[in-house]
Amino acid sequence: MKYNRIISIGGHHLDAELMGGPLMIKYAQKGAHCTMVNVTEGRLEGNQVTEQEKLAYLENIRKENQLVAEKMGCDIYNMGYTSATVPAQNEFIKILKAYMREEKVDCVITHWRGTMHPRHYYTYETVTQAVLQLRQEGHSIQLLYGENCEDLIGFIPTCYVSLDDIIVETWFNALKNYTIFNGQVNTVPYQEYYQAQLKVRAIEGGCPHPVKAYMHAPLFDNE
Repeated sequence: MKYNRIISIGGHHLDAELMGGPLMIKYAQKGAHCTMVNVTEGRLEGNQVTEQEKLAYLENIRKENQLVAEKMGCDIYNMGYTSATVPAQNEFIKILKAYMREEKVDCVITHWRGTMHPRHYYTYETVTQAVLQLRQEGHSIQLLYGENCEDLIGFIPTCYVSLDDIIVETWFNALKNYTIFNGQVNTVPYQEYYQAQLKVRAIEGGCPHPVKAYMHAPLFDNE
């Protein structure tokens, strides 16, 4: 399948890159225009956190986001919402549809529904409905759900993407520019997990190379 305009839509910084990164690096190298979309922006919380610290954190993660995307050969679109300011679902579906139409998007990667995180589910639901409505209006858009360590309930791979070592190295070298990926924000072993994931999916697919798995959108995807 050939794609010219791909977007990966994540609930927060890092999500879009974890889900869509390998596929987007692969297609960016072939000349596709690829964008990492962040629905919300994380922020420091707590009574002891000052406004200055909150602003500094946000400024830093935006810089990291930009650097990570550039190293993957992609650009970024920060929608600028927080968990408290995301629009109602119907309103956000309209916003997404307008953006996808304007950008002439032909492939969308986003969260699967089996998640532990409310913003991930919100993103899954709104993106799915936006793509469904656009397809019903005659737009040809592929929808893939990316494999994310927080969205694994009921995730069944239906698309296995073979990667060469250069793509894998590019992906991880880019991700390392995120403070959170390096274990300085929480204790999630991101690199170890996703390195193992590439090996497991390769075994499943009988492929000698690393593999990133995706799940085709069920019910309405007839491509």
